[in-house]
Amino acid sequence: MAHNFLIIGQGDIGLPVTNRLAGQGRAVTGLARGQRDDYDLHAKATFIQADALELTADAVSPFTHIAIIVTPDEYNADAYKHTYYGISEHLANLADQLPNLERVVFISSTGVYGQDEGQWVDVFTKPTEPKREASRYILQAEQVLQSVYADKAVIIRPSGIYGKERLMRIRKAKEANKEPMPIEHWSNRIMDTDLVNIVVNVLTLDNVVALYLASDFAPVTSLELTNWLCEKLGHHKPPANTRADDKESASGKRVHSNVPLAWLEFPDWRAGYAHILQSMEND
Repeated sequence: MAHNFLIIGQGDIGLPVTNRLAGQGRAVTGLARGQRDDYDLHAKATFIQADALELTADAVSPFTHIAIIVTPDEYNADAYKHTYYGISEHLANLADQLPNLERVVFISSTGVYGQDEGQWVDVFTKPTEPKREASRYILQAEQVLQSVYADKAVIIRPSGIYGKERLMRIRKAKEANKEPMPIEHWSNRIMDTDLVNIVVNVLTLDNVVALYLASDFAPVTSLELTNWLCEKLGHHKPPANTRADDKESASGKRVHSNVPLAWLEFPDWRAGYAHILQSMEND
């Protein structure tokens, strides 16, 4: 059977995934609540205007591959429950009526890991209790899909997404009055274009694994990253915290990515931010 893709969510990641698949000549449909004209959709992509929570089995049954790439309307626990968990539970309830479905891909988050003392996490690490209630609903969304779809379900957990339109770290580096930063707060990131590459590969390749930690290969402390950006931008560096408790205790986590290196254009944050800074100079 020819593959037929449904991409639920046409935001900053979902829309490029839809367009990439359409550009490859694949049968792909983007789904969102807005109208088609609201999205810069590839001419060869099909579009469904709908609320994913109201999808019927008849509407979904033609698709062999589904990706859930959504963001909540608001960043609170109830919105995460309604969006991430609600959509996943709804699709799980339709499972018996979807005989054509071969793969369902869920875009989760490394926020499901509760580890927050500088530990390394990898695909074998069991998520502890997530710190945020919102992240607990993301974890529950993973679990409901896995419990129903078993080996048809693939989970992608991205770390911090950055890109040419996601410039928070650069804005912070340009601030005149910088707050002191902890010496060892660990962070992880993935370029948005690389995340699109990962999703497309997971959707289209035959041999994939059940879980991907979508992060580059260079965890970095927030202080080191900010200092590097300040040096490149010609701005003064932030002071480091000198309190004993901040110096002695690590925070955050270090993600050990299992994404194939060939899938990434920017395997570390230096390459990614150098590309962004060069693009800013050329604009």
